[in-house]
Amino acid sequence: MEVRGRTVLVVDDDASIRFLCRVNLELDGWVVRDAATLEDARAALRDGAVAVVLLDVHVGNDSGVDFLDEIRRRHPGTPVVMLTGSVDSATLDGATPDDVIPKPFRLEHLVGTIERLAG
Repeated sequence: MEVRGRTVLVVDDDASIRFLCRVNLELDGWVVRDAATLEDARAALRDGAVAVVLLDVHVGNDSGVDFLDEIRRRHPGTPVVMLTGSVDSATLDGATPDDVIPKPFRLEHLVGTIERLAG
């Protein structure tokens, strides 16, 4: 059974990033749902409670920044962490995620950020 306080949604089109996040978060006791597309992410958010969303800035040809705005409207209060290979104002285009994790990232930073935002 998924519990909101321990479920994280990882949204990234890179299967290796999703796998790396899944393995390490599951070792820390998290239930991990993942999505390779924004369509899959929307379905995952509709289907179950999520404590934190870990979202890539670019998901295929889609914008994670635009999806962040959608999450804020449809799932208010859900913390969102953006993953990005280059953090600058142009990359985030005025978006205000709850945190940003630059790639490559340290696994301790990833797990610690998720823990902190899940409260």
